Amino acid sequence: MPILTRATHSTTASTSAVLTDAALPTRAIQFGEGNFLRGFVEWQLQQMNNQGLFNGGVTIVQPLASGLVALQGAQDDLYTVLLEGKLNGEEVQSHEVITVVTGTVDPYTDYAAYLALAENDDIEFIFSNTTEAGIEFTNTDTLADAPQKSFPGKLTALLYRRFELRKAGFQIIPCELIEHNGDRLREIVLQLAELWNLGESFTRWVSDENVFFSSLVDRIVPGYPKDRAAELAVEFGYTDNFIVKAEPFLLWVIEGPQELTERLPLAKAGLNVIVTDDMTPYRERKVFLLNGPHTVMALLARLAGVQTVREVMQDAEFGPLIDRVMYSEIIPELDLPHNELAAYAESVKERFDNPFMHHELASIALNSASKFTSRLLPILLATQRDTIALPPRITLALAALLLAYSGDVSVPFTPVDGDEVLETFRTAAATKTYVQTILANESLWGTDLTTVPGLVARVSEGLESLRVRGVRASIADLI
Repeated sequence: MPILTRATHSTTASTSAVLTDAALPTRAIQFGEGNFLRGFVEWQLQQMNNQGLFNGGVTIVQPLASGLVALQGAQDDLYTVLLEGKLNGEEVQSHEVITVVTGTVDPYTDYAAYLALAENDDIEFIFSNTTEAGIEFTNTDTLADAPQKSFPGKLTALLYRRFELRKAGFQIIPCELIEHNGDRLREIVLQLAELWNLGESFTRWVSDENVFFSSLVDRIVPGYPKDRAAELAVEFGYTDNFIVKAEPFLLWVIEGPQELTERLPLAKAGLNVIVTDDMTPYRERKVFLLNGPHTVMALLARLAGVQTVREVMQDAEFGPLIDRVMYSEIIPELDLPHNELAAYAESVKERFDNPFMHHELASIALNSASKFTSRLLPILLATQRDTIALPPRITLALAALLLAYSGDVSVPFTPVDGDEVLETFRTAAATKTYVQTILANESLWGTDLTTVPGLVARVSEGLESLRVRGVRASIADLI
């Protein structure tokens, strides 16, 4: 079976469409080449191009030293998005070759090519998804680095080159799942500008000529369907090593000026995109009621050997556990009408139980420490503040995080997170005061969690129960 390239794609699609997309000007830079951005941002750019509303392509910047851009080049930067699931009560099964990627850059092997992106007057937008841990201030980055270690460091260097060339700024829309991601990214860029002594003229240019939008993304993108790859190759007529499977549902809430709707006509293309001056209600509903349960199951169910989200929902013990996390622990702490929250919770459960979706918990578990902090810790703290009690299921999930990151040989998987984060946990786990030491680490949690009444004792009890009794016995009383 031939590999997907522009040549093989031309045998399954109209030649005019292929040539038109290949010749499009690059109008966007994308930091990140992972499944989510390909099945979310790039898919949406494709829909606008299909309708003649955007007429532009995107250049992908590899954010880490180990990445996929070189491998993507073997397919001429083409890949297939496979949509499967239910949307508005109707079953959807479709696939489409995405042709909007006009190039890739690996700044670790060609930093000059990366900075050269600043020279392109056609580029107006910057998108990113470098995980929750990606938008962080790193004071060891310098302008002379080639490249900088952090995503904000790389971005600041690119913006400074753009400034030096006296060119227009960018519309910057991060997709990392942290609160006010655009505001936070702008703040870090300005911190780095001060650290690097780039001058007041540059900081004014950053603020006046660039717009940092905060955004909220919502689409489940489990990624490569390895269990059906051979079957799909026969169906498609080509082998695609970068197929991205996603659910049909999509929501993108972007906080910022309404003029974005003209510059980036996503809603005009029929996409579920909302530009608003306050995204808080949308964010809280999604982060806590969709991503929060995801993190609970990724921490607890994986310890029991459960592999996918749907397996969790079909499980006689974990399915009810997730239901109770939603209704007993998360919904009571959200400041939205109960009926609206319950309706959204039911829609999320339906999406979790998608029979077409093989969404692996391993992919959700990436960087679980920062995900727990952003998705579940606010609920835990709010519950304790409001009720003088701790949410038992979320507290047990915290204990599961400590177990998974401890280096304990009984854990049936290897956690994937930043080296510094993993080392912090394992160093603490080697002491006799693991729970006390790790919960006191403000760099992990943003606060000293040992000051939360009863938390050290409850997490210690949960950790001991998980180690001695196992996960299923530990959750038995909670369901």
